[in-house]
Parts: sequence; structure tokens; C-alpha cells
Amino acid sequence: MNLPSHGSNPQHLFKAMGRSLPMHFIDFSANINPIGPPSTLKEKWNDFYREIMVYPDPLAVSLKDRIAVQEQISVDSILIGNGGAELITLVARFLSGKKVVIIEPAFSEYETACRANQCEIQYHQLKGPNFALNMDDLRSSISSADALFLCNPNNPTGIQYPKSTIISILEECEKQNCYVILDEAFYDFLVDYDSFIPYINSFSKLIIIRSLTKMFAIPGLRLGYMAAAATIITELSALQPHWSINTIALLAGELCIQDNEFIKVTQSYIRKERERLLSFFKQYHFVVTSTKVNFYLLRDPNLKEQIDFFDFLLQKGIIPRHTFNFPGLDGNWLRFAIKSKEENRMLMEVLKEWRYLH
Repeated sequence: MNLPSHGSNPQHLFKAMGRSLPMHFIDFSANINPIGPPSTLKEKWNDFYREIMVYPDPLAVSLKDRIAVQEQISVDSILIGNGGAELITLVARFLSGKKVVIIEPAFSEYETACRANQCEIQYHQLKGPNFALNMDDLRSSISSADALFLCNPNNPTGIQYPKSTIISILEECEKQNCYVILDEAFYDFLVDYDSFIPYINSFSKLIIIRSLTKMFAIPGLRLGYMAAAATIITELSALQPHWSINTIALLAGELCIQDNEFIKVTQSYIRKERERLLSFFKQYHFVVTSTKVNFYLLRDPNLKEQIDFFDFLLQKGIIPRHTFNFPGLDGNWLRFAIKSKEENRMLMEVLKEWRYLH
């Protein structure tokens, strides 16, 4: 099967599966905030319209200033990007031809971007269902690598790695002159998250990538940022196309990063729905990862392969994210986003039906 390599755009998935897209469906494959964008964006939308005849600031000064104050770092240590995907692409170009280790399972874009830039790729595979990250197991891989990709909290498992483990990795990579690309695309779904951005001042090889599209539900605008030592940011900036980020995305970003109340409301909602779902999965004997964010991996332990389960859900209009292109998962898990209460209820009803039949 030649299934789409990303979530969302379900029409492509149904075509690949040889099925017609149903009239009514729920897309659980994209990890976007189910609450939707902050209301301030709608309130300011007419103001944004007046700005579309103005070229965007190529240096994104205003947005960088706000992020610098919020994260307490220099503006010279920040690069604004057209979503996390562009930032990953820039890093891959920066690492062109280098030896790269990817801690798997992980966002497939790391491998795609690195292969496009002739990197030599090595996997460090974590084993389910716990997907524990052990520094001792990783040390030998780091010793011969130029860069390490690590997603925390992890996509697709939703697992948050201990801070002590991340620090150990940063220390070892610094000794071995190895870059660490720490993807924090979903960090703001974590309650009381202890940011690693201050550590760019202690670890010269640390590059942190963050997305603004997931928490603020603006994937159509494309916006993210990177934090690293100023020397790294200078080199990466030189690889970025001019006018990479549009004016409306920059204005939206300025509003979003100030909306702390929206973030708190989202975190509270996700926590409550996550607890409700996990309780259900336990009751009906599904295996689920120990997620701390707005998505999770799920599997039916009665099946070695999940393709029949996947196909059944599609027939019922429930669209999860397949995992065939996640090394080590190989389609044996399905990833679901946490959606609205009603949509989550409908998922549980379909899972009850599956369990009744199996």
C-alpha cells in the first residue's frame, strides 16, 4: 500500500485504501488543538486583511522580540520559520552529508529532509509499549554521529522523556561534538513544562524547534520558531528563502504567544479528555501509550497486525493516523488525536462495536 506519509487530507488516504471518502467522518489523524484557534484571531481578522498588500518583515523583528522576552533569550538566538517543517528542512540542509541518528519512532519529516540532503541515517529504535529512552543504550550511537534528532514530547507516542535523561543526552553530545535537534512541537500541551531553551546558553550544539500551529490550531498559516546559539542561527538564516513567512502568520503569531489563558484552558481540557479516554481503553482492553499530550498510540493486543482494525475504523468514518512509515512501528499501532468531547464519545462507541465483534 502506498499510503500518505502525513495525517490530515483524508481523501488521499481513502483513495490509497481503495475506498470512497464517506459523507460524514471524523479525522483523528491531525494533532491540532480541538478547541480551535484563539478568539483573538477572529476578532483581529479584518485588521489582518488590510496588511496583505504589505510585504512581510523578512527579519520578523516584532515576533522575535516577543519570543525573546517570553523565553528570556537574545533575539539573535531565534529564527522564525514557515512551520516546523521548514525549520527541519533548514537543519537538514545545514547537516548536508553528515551522519545523523534519529531516535525512533519519530516524525517522518526528519528522515525525509535528511535523505534529501544526502545525510547518512542511523536509527536508534525504542521498544513499545513503553518506548523508554536509555542513555546507556544511546551512547555508542552518539559517539560516531554528527547530529541527533529527538522529539520531546514524542510524536507519535505522546510520551514525555524525563528531564534528567535529556540533560544526559545533551552532556554526552556536547562531549562528542554532536548536534542535538530537540523538536518540542507539542511542548505547550504539557502542564508545568520545564523549558530546555535556557540550555542553549550551556550547550553549544543544541537546536530547539517549536511549532505554533498545533496549540493555536493554525496549520494553514504555517508558523514556528527555532532557538539555538547565535552562530548557528546565522548559518541557518542564510539557508532560508526570502519572504519565507507571510505577514498574516507573523501578526497571528504575535497574538497567539501572548494568550496564556488560552493555553491553560487547552491544557485543562486535554487532560480531562485524556483521562476519560485512557480509562475507557483500559476497560475495553486496548493497549495505549503513556501519553502526556493531545494524541496517543493505540492498538488491539488481540491482533498482530492492525490493518483490519484500521480498515474497520475507516468504514465507520473514524480516521486515525496509520504508522506504516514510522520505523519500528510498521503499522502495528494507530495514532489518534484527542478531539471534542462528542467526537471522542463517537470514537469510543465505534471501539465498543469493534470489541463486541472481536
